[in-house]
Amino acid sequence: MSEDLASLFLALGIFLVGFVSIGPNILAIVGTSMERGRHSGMRLALGVGTGSGLWAILTVSGLTALVSAYAQAVTVLKVFGAFYLLWLAVKAFRSAARPGEVVTARSAKGNNLFLQGLAIQMTNPKAALHWIAIVGIGLGADAPLWTGATLILSCSALSVLGYMAYAVTFSTQPVIAFYRRGRRWIEAGLGVFFTFAAYKLATYRS
Repeated sequence: MSEDLASLFLALGIFLVGFVSIGPNILAIVGTSMERGRHSGMRLALGVGTGSGLWAILTVSGLTALVSAYAQAVTVLKVFGAFYLLWLAVKAFRSAARPGEVVTARSAKGNNLFLQGLAIQMTNPKAALHWIAIVGIGLGADAPLWTGATLILSCSALSVLGYMAYAVTFSTQPVIAFYRRGRRWIEAGLGVFFTFAAYKLATYRS
């Protein structure tokens, strides 16, 4: 029970840190909020958050079935997830080492912003890789059903709230200026966390 909770909390921690790591989904939300206003950004964010929830359902259900059928799949999943987290760490450290502005946000076009957000998330390969790493940490071979259900429900709710928060906060200039000033420190912190998470995943024994 305690090991399941520890793995679940670590997986949720990695999921939450993913919100600070800027990707195409967050760039679209930020750009839309800056150019078209808060409400447009929130509609796009709702679509992205819904897509993240769908990825949660697909990944947890699919990988749980795989692990149930093939016990050795847990080892493969852990190795893959650890390498992906290390790749995220290297990417974050490289970004932290680069001075100047490196983030370019572009606004979504058209009126069907919810569907655009959903499409952005569902066609983002990084979202799938990120979820594989999360599930690799959060669910072991003998993980009870409630851990998978909790992971899906928690991450789905956090996705919608987190992306909505981006839409609201990045519609204001002070927040944008703060992020630009602290970007390199934020990226360095992400690199440290992802390195730690990769180590924990590689050395965790389910």
